[in-house]
Amino acid sequence: MTYLLGLTGSIGMGKSTTARLFKEAGCAVWDADDAVHRLYAKGGAAVAPLHAMFSGVIERGAVSRDRLKAIIAERPEALNDVEAIVHPLVAKDRACFLDETTSDIAVFDIPLLYETGADGWLHAVVCVTVAPDIQRARVLQRGSMTGAQFETILAKQLPDAEKRARADYVIETDTLDHARQQVQAVITDIQQGIG
Repeated sequence: MTYLLGLTGSIGMGKSTTARLFKEAGCAVWDADDAVHRLYAKGGAAVAPLHAMFSGVIERGAVSRDRLKAIIAERPEALNDVEAIVHPLVAKDRACFLDETTSDIAVFDIPLLYETGADGWLHAVVCVTVAPDIQRARVLQRGSMTGAQFETILAKQLPDAEKRARADYVIETDTLDHARQQVQAVITDIQQGIG
């Protein structure tokens, strides 16, 4: 049996790095954002249905995220239509990953895990966290958004304290070595429980 471990955390908390650490430790890792990128790419399963629903959303055979964002900004109800198409395709991608994995622990990197109610089928959840000032600095260092955009995204996510309270494990990503030690501790705890 494969142990199903959710991985979540707010923007800038170190989730991608933590997912990589789980992978380096031998766990299978599925990334929800990567799945969406595959679905939106040329030949991806979401291209045709989104093209049928929203003319002008396809650019060079792939879904243009910028065009899709513009449509949703203009008509917020369009988000429901997008989700009705994309969510089942993401679930199918996740199921295929799970069918193919041979690892005893499968990690599911899902940014909005609690917000979308996607935690019910998992055995446990890890929440990554870091001090708010470090979180903000990390996000702004990327250079891809302003402070105001960061605050807007943060407002749409559950507060860090609530995510930590709901999680089975909490990993503080203040340093890479500290995060790596905590990842190993989680893996050891799970393996002892399923062994």
